[in-house]
Amino acid sequence: MILTKIAALTLALTTLSPAHDSLEQQLDALVRTKAVSAALVRVSENGKDWTAAAGYRDMVSRKPADAGGHFRIGSVTKSFVATVVLQLADEKKLSLDDPIAEHLPGALPEGSPITVRQVLDHTSGLFDYAGAGIPGWSARDFRPVESLYDQTPQELLAVGLSRPPYFKTPGEGWRYSNTNYVVAAMLIEKLTGGSYADAITTRILRPIGLTHTFLPGHDKALPRPHARGYASYHGKIVDATRINPSLEYGAGEMISTTADLARFFDALMSGKLTSASALKQMRATRPAGAGMGYGLGLQEFKLTCGKSVYGHSGGIFGFLTYALRSDEGRTVVISANPYTGQVPADALPKALATVFC
Repeated sequence: MILTKIAALTLALTTLSPAHDSLEQQLDALVRTKAVSAALVRVSENGKDWTAAAGYRDMVSRKPADAGGHFRIGSVTKSFVATVVLQLADEKKLSLDDPIAEHLPGALPEGSPITVRQVLDHTSGLFDYAGAGIPGWSARDFRPVESLYDQTPQELLAVGLSRPPYFKTPGEGWRYSNTNYVVAAMLIEKLTGGSYADAITTRILRPIGLTHTFLPGHDKALPRPHARGYASYHGKIVDATRINPSLEYGAGEMISTTADLARFFDALMSGKLTSASALKQMRATRPAGAGMGYGLGLQEFKLTCGKSVYGHSGGIFGFLTYALRSDEGRTVVISANPYTGQVPADALPKALATVFC
């Protein structure tokens, strides 16, 4: 999760009133300064939507980006995974305070007391297989060959367990780790008897009509239309659109659109996908740095006006996603494709205050 870059992208959201023209101007500015090659935005509220796109589908043809295009959502996947786990808890198939070993014997070191809740809220201490720069496994440092390899959940977990935990006692600290959501997706598969992708499809995607959201597994392609993603490799900007999403699995493999993500977070935060008790626990956050809190698969962003908004951000090679909803019902979704320029680091609080306050 590349929070500083994601935060900067929200500079595009400047004013919802009096006109949306300024939003388009800010999107254009991000492209003009080469901060991004393309950016998509959707603002949804009370059944009404406003969308805009800036930049290009690719930097060769320079055809305009499509506001309805598909993109890799990275860690926003975690909100889908956590929702299914909370549904299973609602169905009494597990308790959030059950040890993982009770449901996945042998997956973690013998005697591990790590609970379901601790993998969902990143207090397990498990080492992050994808974020620590291990060659061939990092989801931050693009490698054209390794990014195409097939991976299994067991291999991802093994990398996470190959290094000492961030803290000895689960629950004594907080550290974001993609390994947690590898475990969570494996837990879903054990309890449902099918793939975690099938569980998300049957429990979330179909019921609320997310027809442009996918769990690609090992499929390297991105559905059309889409803007191409770019990444730095040996000092050059290369095309990073085609990757093998099995490197991310339950931590970040999904593909979606701004419309589908807005619908998902609206359904989740309005109580249509879990019990009221489960949603309350998802929203119960602890400090996670950079002015954020983290709950069970949800991030809380505290605004300068005193309000909080909930959702998730995500980063994967060539794509950044940012999706948030206020309790008043306004949802903002941004997808952007980082390029070569720089954007202000303080853009996030300014933009969120403008959109939600």
